[in-house]
Amino acid sequence: MTTPADTGTDAAHSPAPAPALAARTAKVGGSPVREILALTARPEVISFAGGLPAPELFDAEGIRAAYDAVLRESPQRVLQYSTTEGDPSLRAAVASRLTTRGLPTDPEELLITGGSQQGLSLLTAALLEPGDTVLVEDPTYLAALQCFALASARVVPVPTDAEGIIPDELDALVAAERPKLLYLVPNFQNPTGRTLPLARRQAVAEIAARRGLWIAEDDPYGELRFSGEPVQWIAGCAGAEDRTVLLSSFSKVMAPGLRLGWLRGPAALRRACVIAKQAADLHTSTVDQAAAARYLADRDLDAHLATVRAAYRERRDALLAGLADALPTGSSWNRPDGGMFLWARLPTGHDATALLQRAIAHNVAYVPGTPFFARHPDPATLRLSFTTHTPDEIADGLTRLGKALG
Repeated sequence: MTTPADTGTDAAHSPAPAPALAARTAKVGGSPVREILALTARPEVISFAGGLPAPELFDAEGIRAAYDAVLRESPQRVLQYSTTEGDPSLRAAVASRLTTRGLPTDPEELLITGGSQQGLSLLTAALLEPGDTVLVEDPTYLAALQCFALASARVVPVPTDAEGIIPDELDALVAAERPKLLYLVPNFQNPTGRTLPLARRQAVAEIAARRGLWIAEDDPYGELRFSGEPVQWIAGCAGAEDRTVLLSSFSKVMAPGLRLGWLRGPAALRRACVIAKQAADLHTSTVDQAAAARYLADRDLDAHLATVRAAYRERRDALLAGLADALPTGSSWNRPDGGMFLWARLPTGHDATALLQRAIAHNVAYVPGTPFFARHPDPATLRLSFTTHTPDEIADGLTRLGKALG
């Protein structure tokens, strides 16, 4: 005779496993750059790996004063929930800066985001269906590749040269692949430091208008120019005005810990991004937005940026001055006019990923170029950031790098 205790024993004591995680998370994986930063967190390591602003250049006093002011004057407002679109004062300040820099902008055209990375995520959620094709520069920003992979998009790289994306190659790929979106970083690109010339920007705008294509123009580095004249945004080029979403951030010009950025785009797509943001986090931090708006009202951000640019220019020059002795004979590299990075290539046959462990053993680090390619990576490439160390530290780091790669 069977008793209740004799039946279902295994089921009672062995619960069924939880459902599997979404397959896309396993396919995307973590950021190799973040993993390298964890390996090089030791203070004795001189790291050219991280794309980090120099912390000693943050205007901590001015930012603290801005927080003090808004918390003193309107605590009930700045500690409360807010609108999804963003603080009106901050949107007005961003619109004013864009207009002054040559892109007429109304505050209503802007959505405040949790950094430009969230702006890209919102745009992806609002625009892309699984299987949609996205074109990217080759190589491109690593976190953008993660973002598109999480959306189950099909990513196709567009060939580039020393000046960036090649318009004829882009036109042919748009015709063949029928993509929905082109993502690019025209100013001081991450990872290469290249800047797309005006003629190519105009060609990109013309192709987008003629072929029917959205453009995501990511510009976190545009105000970090050391030499030459600013180049018009693609968003301001004829034909692209109604199909370009411009993304940027306060991370590189004020402080990344604020996690503040913005999205400028056409009304219908911007509204879809607002809905996506409501689903993600309702709105960006009220107090952080208020403090940033107050900072822009009370402080001279342009004067602060002049100090930052001067320091970064000196650091870039220190890196360039020592590369010939640090890298193997036959290596090549570029000379960016601004931003935070330069791009190098070791002689054919060298593997920057394999050599990284030797570099870390010498207490110096860089980022191998491989993760930045959507397809067919070049193992000999590497990204070097020059912003977070003084010229003397950079010289020391290059001496270590020369020993590691020699």
